[in-house]
Amino acid sequence: MGIFSSIKDAIFGKEAKAQDTAPNPSPTPSVDPRTGRAINQDGSVRAVQNVDVETKLSGMDGADKLNWRTSIVDLMKLVGIDSSYENRKELAQELGRTDYSGSAEDNIWLHKATMQEIAKNGGRVPASMTD
Repeated sequence: MGIFSSIKDAIFGKEAKAQDTAPNPSPTPSVDPRTGRAINQDGSVRAVQNVDVETKLSGMDGADKLNWRTSIVDLMKLVGIDSSYENRKELAQELGRTDYSGSAEDNIWLHKATMQEIAKNGGRVPASMTD
């Protein structure tokens, strides 16, 4: 499992990951009529939809002591992932950046890219965290 998957699981819950790969036997509608869940184009059920990421993270233990809204290091600490350079570099590579050096600019990019990917996976993320 990758670093991004660990972050996503911490926010959405592990149940979302298990259901993300469940095939949908019906044609590919935009919403599963049985569950009301969104359907991916490949027919799999998108388990998580419209999760308020800021509220979820704000409610985690220690959130009030960390600058997780803008810091990738603090975000990783909040969700219980080692925020070492190696893990941040791996996360950057998962999100498409091969030249990650760990600079302040790289960390700002990494936080925004992580939040953008969370949004693509069904999270409601404030624009201030993705722009």
